[in-house]
Amino acid sequence: MRAGRLIVAIVLLLLIVFPFYWVISSSFKPTNQILKPEFFPHSFTLEHYRQLFAQTAYKHNLLNSVLVAAATLAFSVAVVIPASFAIYRMKFLGRSLVFRLILATYIFPGILLLVPVYQMMSTLHLVDSLWSLIIINVTFAAPFSIWLMQGFFDSVPKALDEAAALDGAGPMRTLTTVILPLIRPGIATIAIYGFITSWTEYSFASVLITSDALRTLPVGLKAIMGQYTVRWGWTTAGAVLTLLPVVLFFALFGKFFVRGLTAGAVK
Repeated sequence: MRAGRLIVAIVLLLLIVFPFYWVISSSFKPTNQILKPEFFPHSFTLEHYRQLFAQTAYKHNLLNSVLVAAATLAFSVAVVIPASFAIYRMKFLGRSLVFRLILATYIFPGILLLVPVYQMMSTLHLVDSLWSLIIINVTFAAPFSIWLMQGFFDSVPKALDEAAALDGAGPMRTLTTVILPLIRPGIATIAIYGFITSWTEYSFASVLITSDALRTLPVGLKAIMGQYTVRWGWTTAGAVLTLLPVVLFFALFGKFFVRGLTAGAVK
């Protein structure tokens, strides 16, 4: 039984890891070797990476994605923390209804909102602006993040809020000095989620951004691939560089994300 589980685990691991290995190894192969079924490249080259930065708009796409992802991360945390504090620690009329409405936002697929979102952004003169992507990314990341924060706020005894109130602390001071230091894994979790949501978003970025100079990485990679022919060297090199920030982000803060998902799932 244990041997069978080990074999299944190894097979699943290979199925997950092999595509990444193939893309990474292909990015270092000469052009005439990329499509050959060779597990190990016979020669290595950095020409695809050099051409990617010299002959494409990849560096501009990278900068745009970094700006959008960083702003999404910051605004998500700034919105989610006070909203979660209000829902989970304060009493007001309709609190449970607000919580249910927040979760109800995930009933409908985001793709259905493309047209109304475009019309709204056009009215606000935000089409072809990175601000439109930031607003949309925060909008879609916030509901799940607020739900995720319930476990962290429930883990902090409300007696601490009462003790802070007896000492003369108001709601905001209680949040900043008492609760926030105790829910740092939760803050890291929603920050990572906001970053990844923004970094990988394609649908709205392809519709709301119309100029080449403001394209983000997912849309820029599609343009690099070409319409009729695919430059596999540029595509694989771009995919590797696009994946690298996410891998580094998880390497530094992944333990908080996993811990946060586990803690947030248990009341």
